Amino acid sequence: MVFPLGGQERGHIMFQDLEIWWVTGAQLLYGGDAVVAVDGHSKEMVAGLNATGNIPVKIVYKGTANSSKEVEAVMQAANNDGKCVGIITWMHTFSPAKMWIKGLQALQKPLLHFHTQYNAEIPWDSIDMDFMNLNQSAHGDIEFGHICTRMRIARKVVCGYWKDEEAQKKIAVWARVAAGVADAKNVRCLMFGMNMNNVAVTDGDRVEFEQRLGYHVDYYPVSSLMEYYKKVTDKEADDLVEEYKKLYTIKIDESGEDVYWEKVKNSAKAEIALRRVLKDEGATAFTTNFDDLGDADVNAPDFCGFDQIPGLASQRLMEEGYGFGAEGDWKTACLYRTLWVMQQGMPTGCSFLEDYTLNFAGNRSSCLQSHMLEICPLIASDKPKLEVHFLGIGIRKQQTARLVFTSKTGRGIKATVVDLGNRFRLISQEVECIEPKPMPHLPVASALWVPQPTFEIGAGAWILAGGTHHSAFSYDITEEYWEDFAEMVGVEYVKINKETNTYDFKQTLRNNEMYFMLNKALK
Repeated sequence: MVFPLGGQERGHIMFQDLEIWWVTGAQLLYGGDAVVAVDGHSKEMVAGLNATGNIPVKIVYKGTANSSKEVEAVMQAANNDGKCVGIITWMHTFSPAKMWIKGLQALQKPLLHFHTQYNAEIPWDSIDMDFMNLNQSAHGDIEFGHICTRMRIARKVVCGYWKDEEAQKKIAVWARVAAGVADAKNVRCLMFGMNMNNVAVTDGDRVEFEQRLGYHVDYYPVSSLMEYYKKVTDKEADDLVEEYKKLYTIKIDESGEDVYWEKVKNSAKAEIALRRVLKDEGATAFTTNFDDLGDADVNAPDFCGFDQIPGLASQRLMEEGYGFGAEGDWKTACLYRTLWVMQQGMPTGCSFLEDYTLNFAGNRSSCLQSHMLEICPLIASDKPKLEVHFLGIGIRKQQTARLVFTSKTGRGIKATVVDLGNRFRLISQEVECIEPKPMPHLPVASALWVPQPTFEIGAGAWILAGGTHHSAFSYDITEEYWEDFAEMVGVEYVKINKETNTYDFKQTLRNNEMYFMLNKALK
């Protein structure tokens, strides 16, 4: 399942074409009447969960499974159905776990095991053996859990009454992540240029990356992109500039009006060209490289190239849902795409960000997040300003357009994926975005955050874990999302939060190293 992109509707996905399948475990030991009751309760529960509006993906009831053949059939059907992003299982009554083996061996979709019960309370005055035989979730779910553990089946276990909002919220997190994982398996990321400046942390094994996480990464020649750029008409660019005027505050500074509008129009052409390439190539993520912008000689009579890095285009494409990574960072580009998918409908936004410079101020010591140009306006605290300034980095020193703003304040979480050689590691860290002091001479978008639990511990833990200077950042999601994501795709996950201390964190890293070394040796 590849999600559509926002286009002119800009960034809305409602998951309406996706499904989560619900399979209830039972058996025929207790007679046909019991199976009928199990089926009725299951239908009521699924309808009730859908009616709450708390779970963004529709749950579809797929009946009771009473035998090994029935279990295997429904799991194979889920694998082959493009709408299905995951399976929820629940054992209404006792369901012998050996009958689940072949189905679990076949299953290729994420699994959630819901330990719940149709009735909230024991009917103390009327309970009898018939009631106990029918309502054996305590028994059946433990049996099912055992076989999953014995088979090393990755899954999320949610325990709680199905009408309780907290249980529903946990299912909702898993559902969003399952949708993101389904999308990741069909993501194609185009690298316009390659990794820059011998940077290690943004590079890695693209083949293993696709095998493990599903993302497909391809190099795409900038010369081919320029063929699209040449075909963009002045009218198309002028029409897009008119859209800019409606959306952003126009701020003409040192460049002067003529240069300003020339550079804004060039940026519009770059955006149109990039969007068309991505659409034609079936790509939902991309990277750029400010040393590879097309023709090198801007004074050549037949020059065709970007006058500078297409920063404004990258900002706006991120807002629409395209994954983005600067300087050839394909891992962050792909991760941002998944983040954007997971948090659709949430209010506060997400972005690609980079650690830039530190501010030591005691217990409010912080790190300024920014980039040369490419920060997503979804996190802006106010209406972004469209500005044109000189950018003296990369192969071409030129004036270029960008959106300038500061981020919202509040809690957030950043995440990254790193290649450690023998495995991928997903790292997340809680941060607190705070209000910066005025920065009148910094002509780029920015965010200022305090790593949790403190700058000293949080920044140190990120470095110990081998984290990147780029990250996929969100105000809306929590570490539960990244934990579920890592579980589904089978990568290591480490988290940094308010409970982190350096000693225990270092021990976790050592333990993980031993675990993955032994696991690889055993295979």
